[in-house]
Amino acid sequence: MASIEPGVARHYEIEGLEQRILDALAATGVDTDRLTAKDLQAVDEFHIGGVAATEALIDQLDLSSASQVLDIGSGIGGPARFVAASSGATVTGIDLTQSYVDIATSLSARTGMSGRTRFLQGSALAMPFGDDSFDAAIILHVGMNIPDKAGLMREAARVLRPGGVFAVYDVMRLKPGELTYPLPWASSADFSFVATPDDYRAAATAAGFEVTAERPRGAFAVEFFAAMRARLQAAKAEGRNPPPGLGLVMGGDAPTKIGNLTQALENAILAPVEMFLRLH
Repeated sequence: MASIEPGVARHYEIEGLEQRILDALAATGVDTDRLTAKDLQAVDEFHIGGVAATEALIDQLDLSSASQVLDIGSGIGGPARFVAASSGATVTGIDLTQSYVDIATSLSARTGMSGRTRFLQGSALAMPFGDDSFDAAIILHVGMNIPDKAGLMREAARVLRPGGVFAVYDVMRLKPGELTYPLPWASSADFSFVATPDDYRAAATAAGFEVTAERPRGAFAVEFFAAMRARLQAAKAEGRNPPPGLGLVMGGDAPTKIGNLTQALENAILAPVEMFLRLH
């Protein structure tokens, strides 16, 4: 995994990303000198369904202002800020890509969320936290870059307190079928490790988790991308700049990545799946 991680980190690097985000928001009338976490939600929730998917996941967790939450693969910090703002919890994010950590930290400062969020660079397979450090953990569209699902689950179990919940929202394989690259998480099959729900369940159970709930969200994903296409087409027809969206974080080949993913979703080869795991 150590040889894979640098390539995964490089895949997500986009030069000048924070300024691109600020410029795109300013172009829509957002006052970037008075930025709020809500202003960022169109661009800082880098997963299928965006903030609606995050909210659906978090609503199923029993979080409070006393909760310590870990966001594994925290990206530029959108889910962490949402969790902190909606529940009052303190959220720690960890991500392989240093520039993402830097941007997440900066955006939290810009939105007044530094007191409830912090971000560190590191591997999901060797996290720099002590045992029993967190009440809950979340992972949103990260496992597709991690071949060692068993190691991921063991490490999550290590840093969670007994009874803690690990909320997973990953793209999973539902049936055999060829995937076309690039995809949002990988430019080639060398860095893509999509697994089945059975694989996740087996790894979780071996690490001491109990699967308490599971929900495939394939139809939700197809509808999400259909709505995205409709917004872009409407903007083009009206001669407007397209609204800021996930394409900012995906780079110049975003349309190709989204098109390839949409094809796999519509063919029911892939689907995002929610899975809730409680540690014994």
